[in-house]
Amino acid sequence: MVTQTPERTLGAIAQGDSPVLEELVQMHLDTLERSGLDERTYHLVRLAALVAMDSAPVSYLMNLAVARDAGLTAADAQGVCTAIAPIVGSARVVSAAGSVLRALGFEEALPKN
Repeated sequence: MVTQTPERTLGAIAQGDSPVLEELVQMHLDTLERSGLDERTYHLVRLAALVAMDSAPVSYLMNLAVARDAGLTAADAQGVCTAIAPIVGSARVVSAAGSVLRALGFEEALPKN
């Protein structure tokens, strides 16, 4: 068995390497059912955690693609950001806004450079 260095593993994750991402997906299996939350609440809580952690854009893409399919809207995401801003700070909410819009498929709402 070949063991990768932490640098190679992290590099693979950052580049979206499929086997690594598949491993990450396995970590999330059945968490909805085990949480005891309804699907909408589950996705709202996960979005709040992503914002609070100042997550990487790929994390938003992975999580919000499923949330969007479950009916999460941009208005829902705005509500989450508004609710948690006093706790996590405006800098994290502003940092998350672009990633949230991209992940939900609203790139056209972003300012053009």
